[in-house]
Amino acid sequence: MVREVGVYRRKDSRFFWINATLPNGKRIRQSAGTENREEAEAYLAKLTLDAYREAHLGIKRERSWQEAVVRYLAIKGNLRSFKDVQRICRKLDPYLGKLTLSQINGDVIWSVIAGESKKGNKPATINRYLATIRSLLRMARDEWQWIDVFPKIRMLQGEVERDRWLNRTQADALIAVCPTHLAALVRFALATGCRAREITGLEWERVDIARRTAWLNQTKNGTPRGVPLNQDAIDVLVEQIGQHSRYCFSNKGKPIGWEFTNSAWHGALKKAGIEDFRFHDLRHTWASWHRQAGTSCDELKDLGGWKSREMVDRYAKYSTDNLATAAARIERIQASNVPDSVTFLSRQK
Repeated sequence: MVREVGVYRRKDSRFFWINATLPNGKRIRQSAGTENREEAEAYLAKLTLDAYREAHLGIKRERSWQEAVVRYLAIKGNLRSFKDVQRICRKLDPYLGKLTLSQINGDVIWSVIAGESKKGNKPATINRYLATIRSLLRMARDEWQWIDVFPKIRMLQGEVERDRWLNRTQADALIAVCPTHLAALVRFALATGCRAREITGLEWERVDIARRTAWLNQTKNGTPRGVPLNQDAIDVLVEQIGQHSRYCFSNKGKPIGWEFTNSAWHGALKKAGIEDFRFHDLRHTWASWHRQAGTSCDELKDLGGWKSREMVDRYAKYSTDNLATAAARIERIQASNVPDSVTFLSRQK
């Protein structure tokens, strides 16, 4: 059977189809997506021109934002935060969905900022959108070679850094009112700084109590890491022995889903008199306690599994040991030894 070449009709489709070999040697056989022959022929002409410019002039063919999103999501599919990335891409579609990558310029980025600001979104939320755009465009340039340049995208100023942590008394009060399984999670988080999913996914085969170490394979950045276990963490794990054959933490013999901050969590917060507090803030609490105890930023970086110092430096303010000497210079006992007579120096004109 001889196949038709160019633009043609198929009995099993209401659309025109294309069968052609492009100037770059690529063979295409696909639907033109239209019932109008002139539109189908125009589409084939565009494909031919793009292929010629790419093959003979070195000009990259135009790629759409939606085409890039499909590949980007395929790459990000194994991330724990995949649903968030997917949600952000859907939010961006009204702004970018009809554009090619080369059409995304500073004005387009501003339209995203202005549009989301008008909706009442805070800088932190808008920055998540901007970061996703920047990440995708950088990947399209550096890895896929779809574009040569993309606009400089700066994050918005004014993003309020969350600074929520508990003191020891508040932490004890929270643990006291938590159900048994939830109290164990809270205690382990405060002892290790592990994230919620890292804790609920921790398996016994990845724990060595004798060596006081746990190995995490479900980390936020995808890099497995070891966690040294202090005595508080060991005590929690020992209490869990025998409750589940695979997972270290369970509830009534069943594994705990990572979305466990339900009515029990919120009820415990209310009983303890704690407001505006998330489970992830236990990690902030752990890091703050470490800095207050004198743990260096470099040590904290390794303990928490951060890849850079940027996230760790936010906790530097909780350590004041290096300023103790300076603060003591104006103590009353120090001031009493300073002579009352002070000589002021001035320049004569």
